[in-house]
Amino acid sequence: MTTSATRSTLSTLVIAGLLSSISATSAIAQQGAIRAGGTAAIKSATAVSDNLTYADLASLTDSAEVVVRVQVRKVTRLKPEQAPGLKPGQARVLIEARTTALLFGPAMGEAVRYLADIPLDAKGKLPKLVKAQMLIFARNVAGRPGELRLVDGGAQIGWTTGVEARVRAILAELLSAEAAPRIMALREVLFVPGNLADEGETQLFLQTENSAPVSLSVIRRPGMDRTWGVSLSEIVDQAARPPMRDTLTWYRLACFLPRSIPKGAALSGSEQEHRAAEEDYAFVLRELGECSRTRAPVIR
Repeated sequence: MTTSATRSTLSTLVIAGLLSSISATSAIAQQGAIRAGGTAAIKSATAVSDNLTYADLASLTDSAEVVVRVQVRKVTRLKPEQAPGLKPGQARVLIEARTTALLFGPAMGEAVRYLADIPLDAKGKLPKLVKAQMLIFARNVAGRPGELRLVDGGAQIGWTTGVEARVRAILAELLSAEAAPRIMALREVLFVPGNLADEGETQLFLQTENSAPVSLSVIRRPGMDRTWGVSLSEIVDQAARPPMRDTLTWYRLACFLPRSIPKGAALSGSEQEHRAAEEDYAFVLRELGECSRTRAPVIR
């Protein structure tokens, strides 16, 4: 896993031709190719991937131009001077792999290679990953067929049938015509009082990356529990329902809404109406629940 600066360095290294500068002969002479089967390491990697949350997988998938299952053929460890920005306890490696299934992205050849940051084991050694099946989340490198750039240094995860099924489901959501857009900000908040005491509606309008409409509504009725829903159209629908957990719409809201109404959001009405809107917004956040992650989100 890398910071934005490290990812930029990784990209620069790839585009500058670092991969081509590490010839098979020099790589073997300098580091030695890692060729053992690595059964224990493979089991460890797949256990980690099965523990990834929906938010972890959605962040990786949403940032990728290519999602592909590969079988590792060769792993070459880079020297420290070839791995700027590398975190302690990790090694940067050049992986050469065979494509076994393309889940998303343009057609590509059988052979691919890419850089990855791999956690070292308890003894400070590099796990043996040759023959392991991995899922990678990557972007293409312009003008360099067969070379990929991971969306971050850790965007290679152990493959299992379960994790692939989860990724395929996320891809289906992302590619749907009704896919929820990326949330950029909470743009406007409006509380509309009702005719009765304790009656009213809070409407929240979100700014999205592609300017597609997304709004939330919270309904208060006397003697009843508050209800809320999300609308992905221009119409603020009182019949809207909350998104199911671990869906793309839930992810967009739970993981990217601010923790409170920001000062920059347009908030109309009286002081009492402001408080009601803030209470309703806090209610929505509680209903959405925590955006659980086991890894840092990919910074686009």
